[in-house]
Amino acid sequence: QVQLVESGGGLVQAGGSLRLSCTASGRTFSTYHMGWFRQVSGKERELVADINGHSGSPSYADSVRGRFTISRDNARNTVYLQMNSLKPEDTAVYYCAAGVFFATYDYWGQGTRVTVST
Repeated sequence: QVQLVESGGGLVQAGGSLRLSCTASGRTFSTYHMGWFRQVSGKERELVADINGHSGSPSYADSVRGRFTISRDNARNTVYLQMNSLKPEDTAVYYCAAGVFFATYDYWGQGTRVTVST
């Protein structure tokens, strides 16, 4: 019932920047906690960043802290991931996810590919 659509992926040089966007359907976006995950083929999925629905408090994986910023615009049902100082190891498919209940993710987007060249 809730649909998530990611955009903004692409090819970028190491040291460059990209901004990912995820737009959600529904009327209760502000109540969801939102997360960005990434996955490389054959590797485990990694939670990159998460933002609380009520407080807007962000959390980051140690690997991206200081380089990535998660934000949300509840009026537009959109969450963003600003990625700066990109490294080749950031190359992955990035997925947007929404959670209704604490510490769970219930809805997932189809993913957007990010490739960082050396």
